Amino acid sequence: MSSLPSSEKVTPWYKQFWPWFLIGILFSSIIVSTGFAVMSVKSFDGMVVQEDYYEHGKAINMVLAKQEQARTLNLSAELRLDPMTSDIVVDLSGDARPETLYLDLIFPTEDNRDQSFVLEHVRDGRYITQGPDNLRYRWYLQIQPALEDADWRLTGEATFPNENSVALLPGGRPESE
Repeated sequence: MSSLPSSEKVTPWYKQFWPWFLIGILFSSIIVSTGFAVMSVKSFDGMVVQEDYYEHGKAINMVLAKQEQARTLNLSAELRLDPMTSDIVVDLSGDARPETLYLDLIFPTEDNRDQSFVLEHVRDGRYITQGPDNLRYRWYLQIQPALEDADWRLTGEATFPNENSVALLPGGRPESE
């Protein structure tokens, strides 16, 4: 017969440290994973599922054709945003002078922040419109002569506020020599 000495009493499991420590780790992982699940549902980024690659490829070819047409017309533009009046001024140079230009400010990560403007021809290739107040962060810029089915397109990139002019070129980059 083996019996425990009366001085060594076994405490029940629920009064010991290690079972509660291990249970705490399990519950904390459940809480953290639930938090991540809630955060991923609330900040859904609208992942695009592309089903028709052929149509997408044709659209890319159309964009390249617009840039090539702008290159053929020797088009380039300088865009300035006046910090005092928020006027957007575009100086277009090249072989085309449409009466209006369409400017798209495209925010890189959130499509609901994109903005479009119509610029009116003032004189000698200068176009002006009223821009947004307090424009900040990095933006992609696109200028084209028509809203739909434009013949050409100039692109660029800028970080605002910016007191310098921004170059808008066919393809967004200067041609390497």
